Amino acid sequence: MNADENAGSLSELERAALKERVAELKKESKRGDKSAAAERDVLEKIAAMEPADRAIATRIHDLVREHSPGLNPKLWYGQPAYARSGKVVCFFRSGADDKERYSTFGFTPEAQLDDGGLWPTSFAVAELTAKAEKAITELLERAVD
Repeated sequence: MNADENAGSLSELERAALKERVAELKKESKRGDKSAAAERDVLEKIAAMEPADRAIATRIHDLVREHSPGLNPKLWYGQPAYARSGKVVCFFRSGADDKERYSTFGFTPEAQLDDGGLWPTSFAVAELTAKAEKAITELLERAVD
């Protein structure tokens, strides 16, 4: 296969994420009490992360639950996410799972963080300082207003 033929194909990580998303959708459609089961799935995913990512994901989970109680945890492409009316507003991606040097915390268009012609949609997270937690909290509060 030459470079041109390979340019449109998905990487192994991307294929795995898509398979996880399909499995998540199937699981969601079969559930009765979706919110409690979805939160268990998120907490299980966080518990299975490498220690550094687990610490960050746990703290982000706590921040979301504390400052955005209207958002419901769910898995999204195999990673923790938080949704309103079933639509993902924000998400955490494990750097270790993605084989990256940092994790990511991001927002979808559903967060409506628009601020003029330029605004952030995701952040690299290597550690959560008090300043980073404050920034995340402010963005979460804007996202659910």
